[in-house]
Amino acid sequence: MDERELLAGRFEEHRPHLRAVAHRMLGSFSEADDAVQEAWIRLSRTGGDEIGNLGGWLTTVVGRVCLDMLRSRASRAEQSLEGRLPDPVVGPEEGLDPEHQAVLADSVGLALLVVLETLAPAERLAFVLHDLFGVPFEEIAPMVDRTPAAARQLASRARRRVRGAAAAPEGDPGRQRRVVDAFLAAARDGDFDALLAVLDPEVVLQADLGPAAGVSRVVRGARAVAGQALTFARAARAPLPAMVNGAAGVVSTADGQPVAVLGFTVVDGRIARIDILADPDRLARLDLAFLNG
Repeated sequence: MDERELLAGRFEEHRPHLRAVAHRMLGSFSEADDAVQEAWIRLSRTGGDEIGNLGGWLTTVVGRVCLDMLRSRASRAEQSLEGRLPDPVVGPEEGLDPEHQAVLADSVGLALLVVLETLAPAERLAFVLHDLFGVPFEEIAPMVDRTPAAARQLASRARRRVRGAAAAPEGDPGRQRRVVDAFLAAARDGDFDALLAVLDPEVVLQADLGPAAGVSRVVRGARAVAGQALTFARAARAPLPAMVNGAAGVVSTADGQPVAVLGFTVVDGRIARIDILADPDRLARLDLAFLNG
């Protein structure tokens, strides 16, 4: 085995972690894979002989690549991703594979990922790397051309935004599933009052339908969301239980094909947020092979 093969093997050991970092930064698996591939290209050019902490070096490289991608994204106003849901991590209720487990470390749900989409690129980098992956501010500071103290302030501002926008979700998967099942039963039966009982009065529903359908639709308030749930239940049948970003969720199917992934944020026994990815192109790129198992 030559040196390049050895280096490739060492890189593959870090790939799940790097993909998790990039997904948190970018909210897109395809872009995350691009960022990880760029890290490999840079490593293969540099070689690993002079790198003492390969995992730390690669995390820094991926962070820088993602920061550049976020800044480029922000500068392309004509391709604004406002209202676009991040790619969810979807898997069976039991037995996630190691790569999915790495991406789902710290149980980052869709609600948090949606908030991350609103942060400035440097704030997102500081928060993701420090708060979610434990990277010291001394290592983050050079990436954003700030002092460690200024990088700490970036993360602090992001943390306040996150805490203010995303209520602490229910942590017990069993309780989450019972609330979600009650919602699905009420929608299936057309029971408007039962839907209201399981929805938080200030519930928010966001549906990412794809560019052809206007990208995103946001509905606020229990009565409006209940009405949408009844409409959706008529259009999509056979909801299959799944874990969506570490929480109880659903893959809705019609004629055996996935038509939507639903993520739920349950707070104090009621559904506070529903995120629906129904963009056919993005659904086709998700790993939903477990549905056929």
